[in-house]
Amino acid sequence: MLSEKSTATVRATLPAVGAAIGDIAELFYAKLFAAHPELLGDLFNRGNQNAGLQKQALAGSIAAFATHLVEHPDTRPDVMLTRIAHKHASLGVSREQYPVVHRHLFAAIGEILGEAVTPEVARAWDEVYWLMANALIALEERLYAERQVIAGDVWREWTVTDRVEETPDCTTFRMVPADGAPAPAFTAGQYVSVQVDLPDGARQIRQYSLSSSPGSPVRAITVKRDGEVSTHLHAHVRAGDTVRVSAAYGDLVLADCDAPLLLASAGIGCTPMLSMLEDLADRGHAAPVTVLHADRSPADHALRADHRALTHKLADASARFWYEEAAEPGDGSGLMDLTAVPVAPGTRAYLCGPLPFMRTVREQLLAMGVPAADVHYEVFGPDLWLASA
Repeated sequence: MLSEKSTATVRATLPAVGAAIGDIAELFYAKLFAAHPELLGDLFNRGNQNAGLQKQALAGSIAAFATHLVEHPDTRPDVMLTRIAHKHASLGVSREQYPVVHRHLFAAIGEILGEAVTPEVARAWDEVYWLMANALIALEERLYAERQVIAGDVWREWTVTDRVEETPDCTTFRMVPADGAPAPAFTAGQYVSVQVDLPDGARQIRQYSLSSSPGSPVRAITVKRDGEVSTHLHAHVRAGDTVRVSAAYGDLVLADCDAPLLLASAGIGCTPMLSMLEDLADRGHAAPVTVLHADRSPADHALRADHRALTHKLADASARFWYEEAAEPGDGSGLMDLTAVPVAPGTRAYLCGPLPFMRTVREQLLAMGVPAADVHYEVFGPDLWLASA
C-alpha cells in the first residue's frame, strides 16, 4: 500500500511524529475552526472538543494507521477504518471535506515539527494521509449507497410519537418518519445521529443507539441527560415534535450465526443490547445467551424491566446485573466480575459502556479463553480505545 521509499521515511520519522501528534492535532483543530467556524457549530461535538477527546481520537487513529502501514505493509486496518467510516457517514461527511482537513493538518505538522519536515518527509506523510482518506471516502460512499442517500445528505425528519421517562436521567423517544414512509431498515446494535438547533444558533449532532427491534415500524432511542444535545432533547422534545435523524450506522452488529453470545453493558450502554435481544427473540435464536449489565443502582438502570423480560423470551438465556448501590437479592454488588460467570466455548462477546468498563471485561474474557477476534465493542463519542492504548 505505502510505497517502499515512503515506508522507510515514515518508519524513521514515526517516533518524532508520534511524540508530537497530540500537539499537531490541537493546532490542526485551532486552524480548522478559525478558517471554518461553522464546522465547530454544525459538525463537530463541542463538548468533546472542549474536553480534548476529539484531539486524542484523531491523534490515536493517525498514529495507529501509520504504524500499521509500516508494520503490516500488505494489509490495512479495516476494523479501525470501518468504525471511523460509520461515524463519519452518520454525520454526513463528504469527500469534499478531506482536502480541507489535509490543508490544515499539514500546516499544523509543518508548524509543530519545523525544519524536520523536509520535502521527502512531507511527501511520505502526504501519502499516508491520502491512503487513509481515500480508504475512508470509499467506505463512506459505499455506506451512503447502501442506504440510498446522496453522499452527505443523511438527514430526514422524524415525528416523535411518544416519550417515556425511564429513570430521572434517561428518556426514551419513539419516532416514525414524518413523511409517512416506512422506517428505513437497520441492524440491531446500530445508532443514528440526531441534529438539534441550539439557542446560540449552533446545529449540534450526537449519536444514539437504537433500542428498538429492527422489525418494529417505530424507532426508539433512549437518551441519558449528559451534554447539551441530550439536555435539549429532555427539555424541549415532546410527542408530536419533529427531529432530524440520520440513517442508521455502526459496525457493532450481531453476526448472523448460531454461536453462543455474551452481551455485556454498563449504564446507558444497555441500549444497543436491548435491540439485539429483541432481534434474537424475533429470530428464534436457540444458542446460549449470557446477558450482563452494571449500573449505579437499580433505579438508574434504564429499561431494566425490558432487559430482563427480553432475556426471558429467549430459549436459553440468563441475565445477571451488578449495582454499586442498593443491589437487590440475586443481583451482584459492586462492579461487574466475570469470575463466576460461565462462558460457553465459541462465545462471541459484545460490549458497550464506558471505556474502563470495556477494557476490564475484555481482559477478563481474554483470560477465560475468548479469542480477541470474538470480542466486539461500541464506544459512545470519540473512540479513545486506540488513542489510550
